[in-house]
Amino acid sequence: MSKTRKQIFRFIISGSIATLVDFIVYYILTNFLDISVSKCISYVFGIFTSYLLNKYFTFKKTEKSAKEVVKFVCLNIVSLCTNVAANKAAFLILPVLLAPLNEHYQILKLLAFVCANGASVIVNFMGQKFWVFKKKDINE
Repeated sequence: MSKTRKQIFRFIISGSIATLVDFIVYYILTNFLDISVSKCISYVFGIFTSYLLNKYFTFKKTEKSAKEVVKFVCLNIVSLCTNVAANKAAFLILPVLLAPLNEHYQILKLLAFVCANGASVIVNFMGQKFWVFKKKDINE
């Protein structure tokens, strides 16, 4: 298996765990807070989990680097904006597309969560692989 395929496989495992953390926090908070506030907070919990798993498990990086942390945070600000916007858009679009589900708020909430994560996962993998955890060239 190629290095990139292994990284994608590990990224999926790491992402699944981080997404589970994100989802549990999101699901609990939406009972008390606005949906977008809940998504922001839950996403932060998910990215903390994601950073640790992707750094050490997916991309096998062991050195300490403040620059890497800053890059990760910047990437995840972009990812967070993508995630929250996709979540909100899904909440606006899904009731129109899936009118019979309008009475099932919990299902719409789950579908919006899945749409949001799908959008941000692409941004996140590409950013982590080619920017945050990129192997340094010998000449750098």
